[in-house]
Amino acid sequence: MEPTSTATCPIHFDPFTSPYLDDPYAVFPTLLAEAGPRYWPELDMWLVARHEQVDAVFKDPERFSAAVAQDPMQAPHPDAAAVLSTGFRPLKTMSNLDGPEHTRIRRHTQVGFSPRRLRAMEPIVRRAAVELIDALPATGEAELVAQLTHPLPATVIFSLLGFPAEDWAMVKSWCGDRMAFSWGRPDRDAQVQIAQDMVSYWQYCEAHVAAQLLDPGDHFTGDLLRIHLADPSTLSVAEITSVIYGLSFAGHETTTNLLSNTIRRLLEDRSRWEAILADRGAIDAAVVEGVRHDSSVVAWRRITTCEVALGDVTIPAGSRLLLLLGAANHDPARFTEPERFDPARPNAADALSFGWGKHYCLGATLAKLEVAVVLEELAARRPSLRLVPQTFSFNPNVSFRGPKQLRVELG
Repeated sequence: MEPTSTATCPIHFDPFTSPYLDDPYAVFPTLLAEAGPRYWPELDMWLVARHEQVDAVFKDPERFSAAVAQDPMQAPHPDAAAVLSTGFRPLKTMSNLDGPEHTRIRRHTQVGFSPRRLRAMEPIVRRAAVELIDALPATGEAELVAQLTHPLPATVIFSLLGFPAEDWAMVKSWCGDRMAFSWGRPDRDAQVQIAQDMVSYWQYCEAHVAAQLLDPGDHFTGDLLRIHLADPSTLSVAEITSVIYGLSFAGHETTTNLLSNTIRRLLEDRSRWEAILADRGAIDAAVVEGVRHDSSVVAWRRITTCEVALGDVTIPAGSRLLLLLGAANHDPARFTEPERFDPARPNAADALSFGWGKHYCLGATLAKLEVAVVLEELAARRPSLRLVPQTFSFNPNVSFRGPKQLRVELG
């Protein structure tokens, strides 16, 4: 079905450049005013903005498949594809898998995020937060992305996966701009460099899993391998490696952005930060509202498995959808005064930042724990923290959003 003119995107939509990249929330109201999805011809995708419709897509994996969630936005350059062919072998396992296979793998991976495992992670998160915060200068200016919000989630997820501490710097260097490969539009040279890092990263994960297979440790990788050793038919080594590879990135970059976004929003209005200082019990609600108000994942992808009606349009089978989570989280039909940061908001938890249904983010609880601990320790150790007037810049990709730098004044 060729989209009619009324089903075409009503605005010029380019998530890779300004002004959208600088502030997508200024663009979303126009799309939220539409009765249904609108076709984006530049990349042959349908934009889904309304909360009710994004929610419906997440809850209907039969008609809206997750198979394209990790696919590159553009076909890889042949030179980059050649690099990947030398040793990049991940399987579809979690965010880009549907049906009973997804259910099987998801059921087993949840053991790594059990209450017991998360309780064991809390002191690791706090120790890392204290160490990084205490390393900040006593007075003057600091840049929190490089000095706090980037290194902390890497430390936490690598520890959870059982990566040796001496490898963390090397593994972090491979993360680089990996998000740009699947969610951006990098040029040929950037694609080749990212592909080389992806191969190195994948081979590291293969070696890590193979070594742990001999004597599984007390960490997430070990949890999965013990399941495999008890019954190899339930979870293969290749699937475990793919899960480790995916989580080591997803649990790092997205939490960095969530930390940076939440700290920024609390500091940009002094009364918000002072409310935290006056009552540390307000932190959890502030975290939940931060997830809604300035999501670290502003868009995600699905593909239709059949012709489907959504809103006022009929979308053909095989159509790719861009679910605008940031828009859904600011939908006035669901959230009163959505542009206002309000920790007392009664339905803030209705935000779709972590997805919904069967593909709800596996690490959501850990991510919120990390943000809460960092806020607790910043309030205790740096109560005079203030935001420096600055212009924020963001990486050009369609899904992940957080400032490249976050400058603050200390003392």
